[in-house]
Amino acid sequence: MQTSARLIFPDGSTFHGKVFAGSQDRTGEVVFNTAMAGYQEVLTDPSYSGQIVVMTYPLIGNYGIHEADWESKGLHLVAFLIKEYCDFPSHFASQKTLKAYLDEHHILGLEGFDTRAITRYVRDNGAQRAWATTSDDSIEDLLNRLKSLPSMVGSNLADKVTTSQPYVWQVLPNPKFKVAVIDCGIKFNILRILTSLGCECEVFPTSVSAQTILNKGFNGVFVSNGPGDPEPLTHVVDSLKTLLGKLPVFGICLGHQLMGLAFGGKTYKLKFGHHGVNHPVKNLRTQKVEITSQNHGFCVDMATLNSEEVEVTHVNLNDHTVEGIRHKRFPAFAVQYHPEAAPGPEDPTYLFHDFIAMMKGQY
Repeated sequence: MQTSARLIFPDGSTFHGKVFAGSQDRTGEVVFNTAMAGYQEVLTDPSYSGQIVVMTYPLIGNYGIHEADWESKGLHLVAFLIKEYCDFPSHFASQKTLKAYLDEHHILGLEGFDTRAITRYVRDNGAQRAWATTSDDSIEDLLNRLKSLPSMVGSNLADKVTTSQPYVWQVLPNPKFKVAVIDCGIKFNILRILTSLGCECEVFPTSVSAQTILNKGFNGVFVSNGPGDPEPLTHVVDSLKTLLGKLPVFGICLGHQLMGLAFGGKTYKLKFGHHGVNHPVKNLRTQKVEITSQNHGFCVDMATLNSEEVEVTHVNLNDHTVEGIRHKRFPAFAVQYHPEAAPGPEDPTYLFHDFIAMMKGQY
């Protein structure tokens, strides 16, 4: 018999369901993801650190878990909430069930919730912290504890998920380029794509100095995706300011926000963020629309960018927020979405080729 569970928001709104994996109570910021597939990539994306992820697609677990689809070495979200769990996966590559995977990593798995109602609640009230609990404690008691928890605004989570030591992703016998990767919570598929294009990637923690990168003779710098608020990462922003004009720089997701700060702009928290694989983005240079994979809760403020120095290259067609920026004098650009997908469409993979061209001196 499954244990009953509740999801309780700060205003007392409560949703009911059951536990299918894990057991301990969890608290985190509730966000929803609109992808119809790719739940394993979602689970292993470090950008979900500190969050309770609600999948809007109703049936999850039907193709099991396969290690080739991991996007990091662990799970970083605090709980996974779905409508209906499938405990009998049907896929030739499946190695274990979703339940076994969550249990193995001590992640709370919840099912039987009205995920449509939760999604509407988050859209109306914004992403916010909530309790996922199996206890019989009163709502008043849980709400008092919830109020004492820090907001996602001001939370430096990237330093918690970054690599502890530098490492080379894959040694290449004759690399075309050597790329310094600042790991703010990087997804493996970014490294796979860069490697496939002839880049030998050395991955560094967020604490790496600009001088360390400049001393090692790299051809370019990549700044990765990651969780939390970009503004506390002043050490990364300072490094990027030093690197601008000295090496080509390419940023994705949190890396995009950090580049925006390095360009002199500011960032702000979105109401409920962008999480899914079906977000339309317009490329202002080509006038083409790309369907993109996204996972972020913060955004660069377009009004704070110096238009004489920075060009906005992409905009989100749902809410018209900034999705891409490019420096007009220095070889540096960034996008808010995920051109490496995993999961998601591959419309924007041309951006990796743009980075290669930039390292060739074509800017």
